[in-house]
Amino acid sequence: MAPPPPFTSTLALSLSAILLLLLFSSTSQAHNITRILAKHPSLSTFNHYLTLTHLAAEINRRQTITVLAIDNAAMDAILAKHFSIPTLKNVLSLHVLVDYFGAKKLHQLTGGTTLTATMFQSTGTADGTSGYVNITNLKGGKVGFGTEDNDGKLNSFYEKSVQEIPYNISVLQISQVLTSAEAEAPTAGPSDVNLTSILAKQGCKAFSDLLISTGADTTFQNNVDGGLTVFCPTDAVISAFAPKFKNLTAPQKLALVLYHGIPVYQSLQMLKSNNGVINTLATDKANKYDFTVQNDGEEVSLETKVVTAKITGTVLDQDPLVIYKVNKVLQPKELFKVVKTKAAPSPKKAAAPSEDDADAPSGDDADAPSEDDSADATADNNGVSGLMKGGNLVVVGLSLCVGVLLM
Repeated sequence: MAPPPPFTSTLALSLSAILLLLLFSSTSQAHNITRILAKHPSLSTFNHYLTLTHLAAEINRRQTITVLAIDNAAMDAILAKHFSIPTLKNVLSLHVLVDYFGAKKLHQLTGGTTLTATMFQSTGTADGTSGYVNITNLKGGKVGFGTEDNDGKLNSFYEKSVQEIPYNISVLQISQVLTSAEAEAPTAGPSDVNLTSILAKQGCKAFSDLLISTGADTTFQNNVDGGLTVFCPTDAVISAFAPKFKNLTAPQKLALVLYHGIPVYQSLQMLKSNNGVINTLATDKANKYDFTVQNDGEEVSLETKVVTAKITGTVLDQDPLVIYKVNKVLQPKELFKVVKTKAAPSPKKAAAPSEDDADAPSGDDADAPSEDDSADATADNNGVSGLMKGGNLVVVGLSLCVGVLLM
């Protein structure tokens, strides 16, 4: 009978297994649809329009998702209809299922058929159940796909699996574009959108009135076609800020209102992944009029060095225009006094606050982020990468342990 393996060898093997699991888990969670499709030239047109319509960013943000890719020839057929970009986005959204379907699951559907929601349905753009796709197992190992509002017709069929990262993302190639009258319906172009009217109907009437009274509405409207992100303080916020606003000169009022727009489209996911300083419609040469975007998990903050405002909701997200509600008026440092954060007191002085501390100003000063807040925001800004760094430290530690035990 062979003697049992030494304890150190057993422990080393166990630690090695844990090490492999950590390495695997650290690389298996993220996916990038653009990189996946870039390996397949026959899917290049589909890949291009996922990026152009900003669907790629949404796909990368989600987990447990299936992309039904179509080749260049099939894409040419849909492009020949000359749809606007918003309409094309709706059509392509039908090809993103908000559930995971690998090739094996696809051929073993319970009951032989299933109805699954798409990104077109989940965004609320679809009417009724028109954003659902029917998947059915057919004779000869075929799998058919058809939209719910296509009279039950399965006009596209499974061809092959492009890439599967189990239960995270599956990319499957199908034969034809999924057709839907609802998705292909004409969508209003950006120039047809009345910005002030939308704001007035969504709890931002006071801000809408400021756009008109200062003449800033023209600048905002002229930027819609090229991309525009608007940060709208709610009516209650504007009302509370009114005394300060009245003390500004006409040029200053205009600059303040323009400060609430940036001349590019920035979805919420883009803001989360692109933290940092950003220019606004008020930016003019030496007059920076910029602010810093930071995120803390799902919460996005806008830091102006005078106040820190938070995005509280989305009024409209229709590329190239997106409108967010914010809980404070954005006050630029060019117009208002910068709030300086005080250095944290030393442990010895903490127990006995000075008279200066007792007389420290309140109110707007509370809006300024503390040094601790800044540190937290920087850490959270790293998102998964921060977690990865911690995981890497564990991996390094385990590697050293294994090395010592095997010596």
